[in-house]
Amino acid sequence: MKHIAIIGGGIIGATAAFYLTRPTETDSVEVTLFDDGEGQATKAASGIISPWLSKRRNKRWYALAKRGAELIPELVHGAQLGSEVYEQTGTIVTRKSSEDLKALYTEAKEKAATTPAMGEVQLFSATQVGEKLPFLTTPPAGVFVSGGAKIDGAQFVNQLLDNAQAHHLKIVHGRAKFNSSGLITCDSQQVSFDRTIVATGAWMKATLAPLGLNLAVRPQKGQLIDISVHTKESWDTLPVMMPEGSSDIIPFAGGKLVIGATHEDDQQFDLTPTKTARDELLANAGAFISNLAKEQVVDMRVGTRAYTPDFGPFFGQLPTNPAISVGGGLGSSGLTTGPIIGYLLAKSVLGELDQDLSCYTKPVSDYLANL
Repeated sequence: MKHIAIIGGGIIGATAAFYLTRPTETDSVEVTLFDDGEGQATKAASGIISPWLSKRRNKRWYALAKRGAELIPELVHGAQLGSEVYEQTGTIVTRKSSEDLKALYTEAKEKAATTPAMGEVQLFSATQVGEKLPFLTTPPAGVFVSGGAKIDGAQFVNQLLDNAQAHHLKIVHGRAKFNSSGLITCDSQQVSFDRTIVATGAWMKATLAPLGLNLAVRPQKGQLIDISVHTKESWDTLPVMMPEGSSDIIPFAGGKLVIGATHEDDQQFDLTPTKTARDELLANAGAFISNLAKEQVVDMRVGTRAYTPDFGPFFGQLPTNPAISVGGGLGSSGLTTGPIIGYLLAKSVLGELDQDLSCYTKPVSDYLANL
């Protein structure tokens, strides 16, 4: 029997738990997940799975995000997650100039030829975008990618963990810590595991500090708002919109619009919703929906993302202790890159991974000091 610990119940930890607890011919794995849930970015997030037209030019990030976008529909099917969690409705991506939009369309067509997950690519006029998103009063032109999807982070994580618990995942609600020997302590109890996956996001610097490691990761505060819009339409299948230089607009069933999120580098781990963020997000949405009012904001959610100096996610074994694997630094792409990292870490821990990961991430040692 192999005893495996997961520290952190966000998108990486929940996905790893799902794959580690899949039924096998022999019950050879026992999995315990430690999580206190504080400030978790995933549970505060609603987002978009559509990495193909990102402006980011980091080849490792793109390879990872592209694979993540391919994995998520498989994961959703395997875990039998509902449409309230994930729905492939298509994405509309905009550019401020017509020349840039045409260039984006050309890029999209070229990528789609070798990327089946993108689905159909179309160049939409402002009128066509308005037909797709009838709540817009000032629709922009955009590129429509049918393979794009929307995802509810909290529902995604919660349902994955429920699924894993049904297959004997043990969850301990509390903050787990390492001692200097690499053993895990939680609520004054000390426990030994054969392998450990650490996925504590922006808190990973503190998680690894007792091991004498200084992780190059920083927190970033992200806020988003939920807006209620009176409508007679269901909105179940409306696409999401990614406006250039502005906040994403994500319609959900029942007339809910999610707008966000902010990127605040000076707030550390503060989880207080602010009027400044609310007004900024409302103004961003107002550029396309002129009749919005602050009274329509029915909820604000706040989470803390983790960023590395090069903005790249990282994952793999600790060079100082191969029994401990880590995954983090997701930044704002966590809903896309988190599941594939969780999957690859789970397969690695089980000894089922024979893939070179250098196409997806730099070595973990690149993000550690005091080695």
